[in-house]
Amino acid sequence: MNTTAEIMDTGITCLIEKLGTVETERFISVIIRERSDYTKWRRKYFGDISSQEFNDAAVKYAEENPFNC
Repeated sequence: MNTTAEIMDTGITCLIEKLGTVETERFISVIIRERSDYTKWRRKYFGDISSQEFNDAAVKYAEENPFNC
C-alpha cells in the first residue's frame, strides 16, 4: 500500500505530464476552491448508467489508453 505522500507525488506527476504545470495548478485551485459533492457530480456526469456499463466503459478506456505515468 502506498503512503499518502507517494500517492500525492504520483498524482501530481501524472497531472503535470498530462496537463502541464500551469493547468495542473489551475486544476488544484479548482479542487480546493469548489465545495463539491461527489455523489451529485457522479449523478450529473454518469446519469443512469449501470455499474456494469460504467465498468465496461472503464475497461475499454483503459485498454485504449494505457496508463503511462
